[in-house]
Amino acid sequence: MKDTKTNLTLNIICRWIVGVVFLFSSFTKGVDPLGTSYKIQEYMTAWSIGSITFEWALPLASTLAVILIAAEFVVGVLLITGSFRRLSSWALVLMMLFFTVTTLIDAITNKVTDCGCFGDAVKLTNWQTFWKNVVLDVPTVIIFITRNVRYRRRFERDAIITIFATLSIIIFETYNIYNEPCIDFRPWKKGNIMMSQDENATIQTYFTYRNTATGETKEIASSELMNYMADPDWANTWEWEASHVVDPHEIQAPGFSMLDNEGEDHAREFIGSSDYLIIATIHHLDKIGEKGCAALKRTVTYAEENGIQIVLLTSALPEDAQAFLYAEGLSNLEFYMADATAIETMLRSNPGFILMRNSTVLGKWHFHNAMKLQDYINDHEQ
Repeated sequence: MKDTKTNLTLNIICRWIVGVVFLFSSFTKGVDPLGTSYKIQEYMTAWSIGSITFEWALPLASTLAVILIAAEFVVGVLLITGSFRRLSSWALVLMMLFFTVTTLIDAITNKVTDCGCFGDAVKLTNWQTFWKNVVLDVPTVIIFITRNVRYRRRFERDAIITIFATLSIIIFETYNIYNEPCIDFRPWKKGNIMMSQDENATIQTYFTYRNTATGETKEIASSELMNYMADPDWANTWEWEASHVVDPHEIQAPGFSMLDNEGEDHAREFIGSSDYLIIATIHHLDKIGEKGCAALKRTVTYAEENGIQIVLLTSALPEDAQAFLYAEGLSNLEFYMADATAIETMLRSNPGFILMRNSTVLGKWHFHNAMKLQDYINDHEQ
């Protein structure tokens, strides 16, 4: 590649395009490294090569998540700053090759329905993810073939930038592992209303129709459908595609439930309570440590002393949950069951605490910060 100003400009533009995407992707995953580790575990469980499976590597998922996010962030920084241009271009090519091949296989097999490339911030289908990578492959190739254009070694500067970028993303990830994610893209985000409080709200059915001439789609509420069908040309121009039902009193979190020993779901009555409700969550009973148990006991004691309702939501079997609570001196704590994934979506911490009132999420706390839950209630009750 000729050492011209045009080629240098092209290199800079492409580096910025890919670099910004890499920074955004790594940031959206870096705010929730545990979420990325869950996605890696999903790949390890779903994928195999012949008789070779990857479930043996499940314990490494968290470490791999931290490394993957850090590598993506550092490469993004190197691209934007022009640091270690030769090294970063090789790293970029290898990463994009891996991403493109992986997402192509994923799109064809659909064994994992969401690659999680942008965490929970942006959801893409498998084919959308693959074509996104194909588009990025174009500037990647340009970056690689122009990597030597007007290249100058600046080892000290580049090394400082690399070290600073690596330390920054590792510290950022570590913070979000030992606390709840600093930015929450999930349904149980602080301030979200999880269920309608309008007693007059009714179940509504929506129909999706497609214009056979233009391809335009239109979603119509059942209460308005007859007005459209009164048009004599409607049946010849529009055809039905799909329909869905919206229940305003459904919990706005897919797959969420609070089942008792008899299998009855109590989610609506708890989430809709007009009083404070603390939900303590344990998504994996076998992974709760001493500090987590201590935080759970302190929170239960505080709730009981202040007349605040607290319940435990766990994925454990009823007999295992009862044995755990008995062993920890918490046999009076009311508990309910839910799917582990649904609980992990609520809180990454194990255990974790979420404060509800009038269907609204007032706050979420990692067990490391359980005292802040008490501070919140004390401050708002004064």
